[in-house]
Amino acid sequence: MAELIVALDVNNRAEAVEKVKAIGDSVGFYKIGLELFTAEGPDVVKAVKDLGKRVFLDLKFHDIPRTVERAVKSGGALGVDLMTIHSVGGKAMIRAAADAAAEFGEGGPKILAVTVLTSLDQGDLEDVGVMGRTPADQVAAMARFAVENGAHGLVCSPKEVGSLSSSLPAGTLFITPGVRPAGAAVGDQKRVATPADAVRDGATHLVVGRPILAAADPVAAARAIRLEMES
Repeated sequence: MAELIVALDVNNRAEAVEKVKAIGDSVGFYKIGLELFTAEGPDVVKAVKDLGKRVFLDLKFHDIPRTVERAVKSGGALGVDLMTIHSVGGKAMIRAAADAAAEFGEGGPKILAVTVLTSLDQGDLEDVGVMGRTPADQVAAMARFAVENGAHGLVCSPKEVGSLSSSLPAGTLFITPGVRPAGAAVGDQKRVATPADAVRDGATHLVVGRPILAAADPVAAARAIRLEMES
């Protein structure tokens, strides 16, 4: 069964802890991204782990292999469950990240490669020099490259999950942001799907932020999304 991850896109540690406590047992997995980690550092990861939750540390590492290796080891020492790197970092960087994660054994962090950000469309890719490929083409190419070089899974739009899940090895993780419940506002995501769509197409983890955090009743919102996923 696919898992729900709530994106803790909040300003500080206190607000993050408040949100996690308010949602309670309805969600067991949380994403900590650049905004929150830059504000609070490793302490916010420890705070969420101390509440008995799993953590997806979404910092999208893209640096020389040695630096990424050390960053992954630091995340593993914090007990992080999932971590992201950019697939365009190259073979050596991807392998360094995967090897560092492997040092923590089976329960160590899983390395997820970012292919194409869900905020990017065809015009955005052309702006940065990717010519002759649609977003789906670029995702497919970078996904194969990342998995072949040791990544455990991918972060990709739910619109590409169906084709990737049928073409990549069994056991590959597919983490999909850009998920919005039926009828919800799209926000700044350009390639979205409903929870039911994403799960049906092969997503293993769905990342949802504002539709839960900004809801009048976050617990009810989380439960509703889980029901959509199960449908």
